[in-house]
Amino acid sequence: MKEDLKEPASLNDRIAQRVRDLRAARELSLDALATHCGVSRSMISLIERGESSPTAVVLEKLATGLGVPLASLFEEPVAEPGPVSRLADQLLWRDPHSGYVRRNVSPGSAASPIQIVEVQFPPKARVAYETGAREPKVHQQVWVLEGRIEVTVGDDRHLLDAGDCLALTLDRPMSYHNPTRKTARYAVVITTSTASSWR
Repeated sequence: MKEDLKEPASLNDRIAQRVRDLRAARELSLDALATHCGVSRSMISLIERGESSPTAVVLEKLATGLGVPLASLFEEPVAEPGPVSRLADQLLWRDPHSGYVRRNVSPGSAASPIQIVEVQFPPKARVAYETGAREPKVHQQVWVLEGRIEVTVGDDRHLLDAGDCLALTLDRPMSYHNPTRKTARYAVVITTSTASSWR
């Protein structure tokens, strides 16, 4: 995995723009979004100004409050047209808490209800999301490419080795954990029934 992540400020700016645009499209005030997603008004304001490096957990709460998958917060506000997403153009983002690195693989402009994310998960890392039921429903499949991860969905724990694939719906709290001493790599495939509404 390359460690030379693209300029963090540019990605923070992209997240800031996406959150602002999505909030405006839903006609939500800062206070309303804060109440809806459980993230403080001041934190949302910092994120929208690009002055914060939020964790994956905070971004997941925002995404839930805005009714979109987490991956959509990393999309370009106005994506370049075209059905191909070149590796060199796929921005990497590192969670400041766990150190996991995610790459949005799918073309942002493609008219497709499917999004693919690649994750490099460090040894012993853990991320827990307070995911709840959403409308429309968001479905995921987690496909382990290298190593081993443990995925807990509600009360169900799944130990996944390379080649294993887990299907789930984002409607319960969930966590990812790498119980090993080696970096794990996995792909997350995400879809909703009305994906076109979040572009």
